[in-house]
Order: sequence, then C-alpha cells, then structure tokens
Amino acid sequence: MTVFNLISMLGGLALFLYGMRIMGDGLKQGSSSALKSAMSLVTNNPFMGFILGLCVTGVIQSSSATVVLTAGMVGAGILSVKQCVGVVIGAHLGTTVTGQIIRLLDLDAGGMVWIKFFQPSTLAPLAAIIGIVLIMSCNSGKPKLFGTIAIGFGILFTGLLNMTSSVSPLSESAAFSQLFASFSGRPVLGFFAGLLTALLFHSSASVGILQALSVTGSLTFGSVYSIMLGIYMGDCIITGLMVSIGASTNAKRVGCIHILYCIAKDTVIIIGVLLLKSFGFFDLSWDAAITSGGIANANTLFNLCAAIVILPVSGVLVKLCYRLIKDTEEDEIATKAEQVAATLNKNLYTSPELALAAASSVISYISKTASDNVERAFSVINKYDEKLIADIDRNEDDLDMLTDRVGDYLSNLSSHVRVGSETNRLNYYIKCVSEFERIGDLADNIQENAVDMHNRKVVFTVNANKELSVLHAAITEVLDHTHSAFVRKSINEARYIEPIEEVIDDLISLLKSNHYERVKSGTCTIFSGYVFLDILTNLERVSDQCANIGVHTIALQDTSVADAEHDYIRNLHMGLDDDFNTKYKMYTDRYTANVPVLGKLHGGRTGMADIEKIDKNDKANEIAE
Repeated sequence: MTVFNLISMLGGLALFLYGMRIMGDGLKQGSSSALKSAMSLVTNNPFMGFILGLCVTGVIQSSSATVVLTAGMVGAGILSVKQCVGVVIGAHLGTTVTGQIIRLLDLDAGGMVWIKFFQPSTLAPLAAIIGIVLIMSCNSGKPKLFGTIAIGFGILFTGLLNMTSSVSPLSESAAFSQLFASFSGRPVLGFFAGLLTALLFHSSASVGILQALSVTGSLTFGSVYSIMLGIYMGDCIITGLMVSIGASTNAKRVGCIHILYCIAKDTVIIIGVLLLKSFGFFDLSWDAAITSGGIANANTLFNLCAAIVILPVSGVLVKLCYRLIKDTEEDEIATKAEQVAATLNKNLYTSPELALAAASSVISYISKTASDNVERAFSVINKYDEKLIADIDRNEDDLDMLTDRVGDYLSNLSSHVRVGSETNRLNYYIKCVSEFERIGDLADNIQENAVDMHNRKVVFTVNANKELSVLHAAITEVLDHTHSAFVRKSINEARYIEPIEEVIDDLISLLKSNHYERVKSGTCTIFSGYVFLDILTNLERVSDQCANIGVHTIALQDTSVADAEHDYIRNLHMGLDDDFNTKYKMYTDRYTANVPVLGKLHGGRTGMADIEKIDKNDKANEIAE
C-alpha cells in the first residue's frame, strides 16, 4: 500500500464521516416534530421505550443523538429515569441500521440492470444528483431538507467507495493479515483496537470502517467480534461523558445507565460467543473471511440478543445508577424555580421541537407565577400580610431569574431552528416571556402600593373596595384566558382576551371617574386617591400585557394577523368583527354594568393635578426625612 493509497483512504474516510454527519443532521432536523410526538408516548413499560428508541435511532441514524436527546428530556422533566432505560436499549439496536445500509457493498447485480441502481457505485452519484438539484432549486422547506439528506447519503457512499478501493491492496499484505489474525487469538487486543476506533469516531462510523476493510479478505469473525465489543464500549463512554458534563443529576443518571448497559451488553455477548464456540457453533466461520454483510448481521444480532436478555431485568440498571449517582446537596435544597430552570437542557438543541417544548413549559410556569403574584397583591390590598409580601418578593426574584434563563436558552437555540414554524414559535416565546415578566413587575408595583397604604394607615372606602373587587374579577378572568391561550396555543382562548381587555379599560375609566367624585366630595383623601389611581394604572397595564400575548398567540397561527397586528386590533375596535362585538357586550354586562356612575366620565384631568401635587409633596417630605 503506497502513500497515495493512504491519502485516498483518509480522504474517503473524511467524506464518509462528513456524509454521515450531513445525513444525520438532516434526518434529525426533518424528524424533529415527529420526535416530540413519539417521545410523549413513552410509558413506564421498558418494552414501549425500547420500541421508541429503536424507531427513533433507525430514523436519525445515531444512537448517541438518541441518548443525548433522552438525557435532555430527563433533565427537562419530560421523561423519568425509569422511562429512559428502554429507550437507551432500543437505541443500541436502532443504530445497526447504518451497517445494514452499508452492506450494499456486497450487492451483486448478476446481470440485472435494475439491481445496479442499488449498488453504491450507482447509488452514490444518483443520490448526490438528486440532492444538489433539490438544494439549488428550493430555498427552504422540506424539499431542501430532503436534498440535504440525499446529498449526505451520496457523500457517505462516495467516501465508502474511496476507502474500499484504497484499502484493496492490503489484501496482498501479509502484515495486515497477521494483524487481524492476532486479534482472533488475543481478543483483548481487538477490544482495545475497537475502543480506540470508537473514541475517534462514533459506533456506526467505526463499524462502517470495518465493513470497508472487509474487502481485503483479512477480517474474520474471530477477529471482528472483539473489535466490535471495544467499539460498543468506546462509543458509550464518549456519549456518557457528553450527557453528563454540566448536566443535572437525573441527566447524569441517563449517561450512567448508558454505560452500565454497554458493560452488560459486552458481558452477554462474550458469554454467548464463548458458549457457542465451546459447542462447535463457530468451527467453520471463526477463521473464515467475513464480508460487509456478515459484519452488519453480527452487529445486529449482538445488539438484538443483548436487548432480549437485558430488557426484562432493566430495572436493575436503574437501581444501580441511583446507587452510583446520588442526589447532591444542591438537588435537595433547590427551590421549585431552580428545578424548573434546570429543565432548560442544552442537549435538546439537537431536536429544536423538544427544546421549544421545554422552553414553553418554563414560560408556562412564569405565566402562572406572575398571575399568582397579581392575586397575592390583591390580597395584600384587602388585608396587609407580611408573609404574602415575602412570597411576592421571592416570586419576583424567581421570575427575573427564569426570564433571563429562558432568554439565553432561546437565543442559543435560534441557530438550531429551521426557518418557518420553528422560527415563528421561537420568536413567539421571546415576545411572550417578556410580557409575562412585565406582569410580575406590575404585581410587585401593586404590592408596593399596598405597603405604602399600610405605612400611612390609608384605607379605601367601602364603595372603592367594591369597585376594586369587580375589577379584580375581570383581571383574574383575563389572566386565566391568557395563561390558557399560551399553554394550549389556542386561538379560541386568545380571542377572549382583547374584548375583556377593552372592558377593563372602560371599567378603569369608570373607577377613576368615580374616585375623582369621591375626592372632590371629601369622601376620600387626596393621598388615598393617588394610591387608588396608581393601582388602577398598574392593573390596566396588566391587561395590556395580556392583550399583547393574545394577539401574539393569534398571529402565531394566522399569517394575516401576523403581517398586520395593528390593523387587526384597529378593525376590532372599529366594531368590524362580530365575534369581538358579542364578547365585548358579554363582558360589559358582566362587569361594567355592575358599577354605578357617580359623575361624568372624563379623561381624568379634573382632580389629577391635586393628586400629582400631593405626590410631589410626599417625595419632598421623604427626602427631608
């Protein structure tokens, strides 16, 4: 073998690995939404998890990617550690599909023209042609994605053919034949050779390299089986470390289960091979040359038999991983918000749909927490409570932390999502998380108003409290619809938000007008009027944030609204939408009609000057003190 053969072999290896990566990335991207749906079907039944892992890995052609995704879902709280064990075992069998595809190297046309289309020498350029046509003729969408997968497939087989042709001279090398003969007599050497190969490449690529070398005729079953054991172990070590570095405790347990399963699998294979050999099963095949198809079959049978033996007792792996990786002190003292933040696992970036689902779950928690803070703020207005105030402050800190975490997560995810529905959802989440965080800020403002009232011993009149209770009910309803619209991505829920927001605006104008009348008549003090109006302003802004989220939710699924949100809102307010008009009347009857009008409705200029004056005097007194 000359230096030129070596260069050709390394070039073929480079093309093979690059083609496998392009094809794998395309398959993962194209099946992202299917992966999300499939993963939601996992139950505590290990067999169902096994079928899922098998199917997912068979599609995306990478057991490492499946294990990484599984670890990300466990870290995100989507799956439990117990549920993941079947998926991991299925992934090991699913990855053998690559070897079965590569065995096309052995395909003999036998004079039949149609079979020649499936030979790598024809399939490689054909896939490349289809891929480049789709990529150059389509700017985006599924056709371009299919083109990426096809061209990756073509590059993979082109590299494989290069490797095969460049290593052919090794068939005449006595040293090369002797090397693999030594692996047959010394399986430990073969194991470490496979281990080293897998540390450099992943398992599918390592088995593919073995299949390419099989054309030399120097590989035998006796030499190959130990190398494959090393490949399995090397791949699981790399993947186990990949999912464990910087991950949550449960995600590390997935990596641990992956390694424990590989150890158990190698043990089962060694015992099985030695037993069969002792019974004379391998007398004819042990030292006979093995083909590419023979390597693919051995790889599939090894993983299938190991799964059959280990799957029924897979619960032992779960128990053992819990013994090896215990909960840390940080896990035990972590707050609920910190646990929620930990679900934003970067391992999910390989499947943007799953990563977006994790972000959506955290934003839903932010939404609920912000709504709860508004409810607590109302409670503090009605009855001063130090514990509720502490809860609001703590939740506000959690909201700020979670908003920052989600923002960073979505920002880093942006480079992984496809243009289209995934990008739209990413932008939708970025918009909504800031709106929900703002609702939390406004709840904190209302709580500060309540503290100010308590410190100054200010109380509202009976009528003012009654009016606030009506507004409280309206605000609660708009927050409920907003949370539900976001969680369910429901246009129907979102269409309730704008009508009730408009009624809240009307209600607040009425409450302001009534309060001005009470201030003018001396029923309320100027300062209580100031606090009351400040509370109304904050609540009006809460409903405004809800309205924004409602429009964003509708725009997510309705492109006509997405292109002209302001026109959509203007048309609603002009009475051009019958559904809006019906809901607006319903909420007007429910809320505004229950509040008496004490004086002429106006924009609030009368009386506001006095309130602003007392506000300035208050600030001057605070500075003087």
